[in-house]
This record gives sequence, structure tokens and C-alpha cells, in this order.
Amino acid sequence: MGFLDQISAWWAGFCGDVYTNIIADDRYLLYLEGLKNTLLMAAGAVVIGVLLGMIVAIIKVYAADNRKLRPLEALCNLYLAVIRGTPMVVQLLIMYYIVFKSAPPEMAVGVAMLAFGVNSGAYVAEIFRAGITSIDRGQMEAGRSLGLSKNTTMRYIILPQAIKNILPALFNEFIVLVKETSVAGYISIRDLTKAAELVRSRTFEPFIPLIGIALVYLVLVMVLTAIQRRIERRLTAGDKR
Repeated sequence: MGFLDQISAWWAGFCGDVYTNIIADDRYLLYLEGLKNTLLMAAGAVVIGVLLGMIVAIIKVYAADNRKLRPLEALCNLYLAVIRGTPMVVQLLIMYYIVFKSAPPEMAVGVAMLAFGVNSGAYVAEIFRAGITSIDRGQMEAGRSLGLSKNTTMRYIILPQAIKNILPALFNEFIVLVKETSVAGYISIRDLTKAAELVRSRTFEPFIPLIGIALVYLVLVMVLTAIQRRIERRLTAGDKR
């Protein structure tokens, strides 16, 4: 068999594998459902993580000057230590099988969203805290000298500047969450990775399903990274005005 015949035979086999693993029996619908669940969990988790992280960060910043908040600060430190010190998969399993053990299967995506959000919040909290503390203390003093309360100064002067500084890091957290959702299959959620595993178990051909979803993840990350860079350029351009 000549070289061209070998290439032709390989191409024919490759096309057959693509048909078997993606088109046959409407298997592409599994991938689409998995992609939808992946993006849904990541988007929901980043919202939960940002809200939770912001609250924790503000408590820790306020506790530095307010001894009454020390118990809350201790609780926040415990939360950060536990979440950052245990694996994401273990947290997901605890959330699904212990915290929400009586939840129906159709709520699995919501439970996973909460688990990923709680995990993300621990990292976002440190991002927010670093962003807030990076703002010169004179900004707070200037706000207070104008008659604004500490809360009002934090809300309208400190936080907007901090969010602008940490927006790239927050966007990076969303990119990380997209990839972290690949463990959702541990609680039987049909995410992108689980969809590929289902197809592989039916066709006994791992190459197309696994390489295929790897490429999908790669494209997602590349698109999100391009959006992140565009946001950073616009922020940089705004600073130069």
C-alpha cells in the first residue's frame, strides 16, 4: 500500500470515528447539553463567588479597625482555611451527598453551582481584600473629611477603584471555574467531560470524545482570555486619559 493509500485509509477511518462519536445516534446533543451545563455552572458560581468573596473581604478589612467584628473575622478566617485547605472534589461531594442529601437529581446543577461558588468565594475574597488594601488610605480619609460615612466612602469611592484594579483577576477566576466544572461528573451531572465519558463508554473509542472536549475547553479559554485582554486594554486606555 502506497503512502497516499495509507493517508486515504487513515482519513476514512478518522471520518468514520467522527461520525460514530459525534453524529451517530444524535450524540452531539450530549456534548451540547454538557457545554450548556458547564457554562451555566461556571457563570452561576462566579456570581456566588464574587458576592461571597466581597462580603468576606469587607468584613476582614473593617475588622482591622473594629474589634466588634473580630468574631466575624474569625469565622471568615475559618471559612478561608477550610475551603482553601480541602480539595474541590471533596467539597462538591459533601455539598451534594451530605448538605443536600435529600435534593432531587434535577437540582444537581444548582447544588454544584453553589459548591463551586462557595469554593470560588474563598479565593475571590483574597482578591478583593488585596484590591481594597491597595487603595491609598487617604481616599478613605478624604471621603470622611467630606462628611461621608465609612460605609458610603467604601461603597462609592473605595470599591469602584478596587473593582477596576482586580477585574482582570476576577475574569481569570471565571476562566478557572470553567475548567474546574469538569469534576461535576462525580455527582452525575452531565457536563462536558461527563458527556465525553458517556460517548466513550458507548463507542469504546476514547480519542475523538476526549480530544474533542479538550479542544472545546481550549477554545472557551482562548475566547475568554481574548475578552479579558480587551477589557484590560480598555481599562488601561481609560487610565491614560
